[in-house]
Amino acid sequence: MNTTRSLCFAISALSSYAALVYRLCQVRGSRRDSAYRTLVVTLVLQCLTFTMGALATGSSSFLGVGNLAILVMHVSAVAFCVSAQIILLRWVSDGEAAVRQSRYWLIAGGVLGALLVALFFAADGPHRPADDFNGTGRPLLLTYLLVFIVSQAVPCVTIFRQVRAYAGVAGSPPLQQALRLLSAAAVLLFLYCTARTVNILTLACGFDIGAWQLAASVFSTAGIVTLSLSLTISSWGTAAARLLEWVRSYRAYRVLYPLWRDLYESSPDIALEPPRVRVSDLNYRLHRRVVEIRDGWRDLRPYIDRATNGDGAGDESRQAFAEAAQIHQALRAKRVGSIPDDNKDAADFEDRDSDNFSAEVAWLSKVAVAYRKLDGAS
Repeated sequence: MNTTRSLCFAISALSSYAALVYRLCQVRGSRRDSAYRTLVVTLVLQCLTFTMGALATGSSSFLGVGNLAILVMHVSAVAFCVSAQIILLRWVSDGEAAVRQSRYWLIAGGVLGALLVALFFAADGPHRPADDFNGTGRPLLLTYLLVFIVSQAVPCVTIFRQVRAYAGVAGSPPLQQALRLLSAAAVLLFLYCTARTVNILTLACGFDIGAWQLAASVFSTAGIVTLSLSLTISSWGTAAARLLEWVRSYRAYRVLYPLWRDLYESSPDIALEPPRVRVSDLNYRLHRRVVEIRDGWRDLRPYIDRATNGDGAGDESRQAFAEAAQIHQALRAKRVGSIPDDNKDAADFEDRDSDNFSAEVAWLSKVAVAYRKLDGAS
């Protein structure tokens, strides 16, 4: 069980350090930005929290003081939650309101930190077994643990409520993405607080719920990884979205190739320029491939037999298969010069909406997949 906890702390710490290093790489253009400085402080506190957590699972003392790593972890976690709340206030509130509310959170964080330190030493925390900090019946230590959980749960609730109120009117897409991730992180971390409370109270009452105690560590790790993403996505989210769109376009470009190749061999005039392997201008080449497939398809209309393969009625998969089958048969008919009596010479192909390029690519990709299966079976 301790191995799993150590792994969860390590994952949380690594995600925190990755986010911190990523943000520090942007210091040149942002060092005078107070929001940037607050974000860096938040990430430093996040790193400290989970570094101390990892140390606490591996050693019973820190700097010669028993359980000091646990105390530092809890106090830095309080400061981290306050700092995260201040970041959100800067995102969703105007300057004066953000400053006023930030001051309240700083005061509350200072009071909670001092209370945790006082309770820790009053409960003889340095000399208690480390397992007592998982849950105990001793009143002072139990109070310490519950105060810590409340200090974590309250910011989760307030952050979730503020995000829900503001996410719908946030103008910037990167900010909307950050707020959605922040909302998910708040939910996961609140689930951590709930699971941790169950652990504390069951152990205080003398019950051992076994492996279910690890649920708190899992929720905490998932929440921190999500939070790390939310605090950095505003700077890399747009680039990641462009990369994802490129990958999708490249996949569609490759999927369409077998259908385009056979249509091109049947009607070489459909190509505006000689085929190239290079895909640096992928958006242009994907558009050209779609246009050329449509032109090649139109060239086949005299060879498409209306009486064969039905009209493609049914769901899109069946329609795509019917279209692919008609193309496959029409290519054969064109090669031997056989023109059916009832052909599609005077019609367009299934009245697809050519103005919606994304939908057109999706439809042609389905046809191309069906065509490849037919071509492989023949």
